[in-house]
Amino acid sequence: MNPTPHLNHLDARLDALDASTSMRAAHGSHAPRAILWDMDGTVIDTEPYWMEAERGLIESYGASWSEKQAFQLVGNALPATGQMIKDQTGIPLTPDEIVDVLLEQVIEKLKQHVPWRPGARELLLAAHEAGMPCALVTMSYESFARVLVDALPAGTFEVVVTGDMVSAGKPDPEAYVRAAAELGLRPDQCVAIEDSATGVRSAVAAGVPTLAVPHLVEIPQLDGLVVVPDLAAVSLDDLPRLAERARATR
Repeated sequence: MNPTPHLNHLDARLDALDASTSMRAAHGSHAPRAILWDMDGTVIDTEPYWMEAERGLIESYGASWSEKQAFQLVGNALPATGQMIKDQTGIPLTPDEIVDVLLEQVIEKLKQHVPWRPGARELLLAAHEAGMPCALVTMSYESFARVLVDALPAGTFEVVVTGDMVSAGKPDPEAYVRAAAELGLRPDQCVAIEDSATGVRSAVAAGVPTLAVPHLVEIPQLDGLVVVPDLAAVSLDDLPRLAERARATR
């Protein structure tokens, strides 16, 4: 599966915009004042942990779970994940009980090893050292997000918004609107970094210029976002230009 079939076309379109936007970005026009980070698949790659936990739980009740079904859950809020597993497998647990079992197993794995995505930790630490505020905006629950927060220097994330803190999960914009507000900013004053279809839809709907870093699932073509191959080649100095590119597609 090619997660970004539109990359070549989009890159050509964005390159054509560079001449008109680079000067404004260089002088700080609309430069982002904070970074809003998705977690799973963006900062860390815990999707294999989730998929292993899902398969183990479901098969323990004699049901089956395919790779295709597992990929359908990527980026979803945990209540939706629990409900989809319940609906598709019929295992004798409530959606909340399913989520509790999965969370317990994935948290234990994360405590043993934090699987960083390429370039994510480096960009996070560069932002922290430069005094650029960062928020974690994840549909995982606080107990899970806390493991990542504790693995980083204190204050790396000034704000943490998790799936158990919002009334509507991604792709609803609530989480991103809340994260920006808690930083004292408008959504358009920030830049979001996401890896999933539900995530980019949430950030774009909130009005946040968005960088999509494809990982496991296809990224939809949306106004307000720009696709980058990975974060390993992205520096803090690149963010104003990339955010301006994302704005220019609206």
